[in-house]
Amino acid sequence: QVELVESGGGLVQAGGSLRLSCAASGRTFSIYPMGWFRQAPGKEREFVATVSGSGGWTHYADSVKGRFTISRDNAKNTAYLQMSSLKPEDTAVYYCAAGPAAVTTAISYRYWGQGTQVTVSS
Repeated sequence: QVELVESGGGLVQAGGSLRLSCAASGRTFSIYPMGWFRQAPGKEREFVATVSGSGGWTHYADSVKGRFTISRDNAKNTAYLQMSSLKPEDTAVYYCAAGPAAVTTAISYRYWGQGTQVTVSS
């Protein structure tokens, strides 16, 4: 069992930056690929980024490539999403998710956090 808690969301102006954190419980954190997803009001949950268990492989949605960076610190049982050059269309609730595969489909992830709101003003 893995419990995930996101933090770091908030209100930021367009062009600004935020770093989201996802703290995980349990001693098996490093075996799980981690993913970040987001859901805007009235829209389906969409893939943002994923990172392998070791942190050596990452993959991004085209909409955030070059602006967002996913990473993890297995010693701290924490995954991160550094978001830069934020746009109003990035406004959503952001969720982190754990394994078992580093893929883009939400249904493939076993554990989910409660989400953190990110609001980007124009």
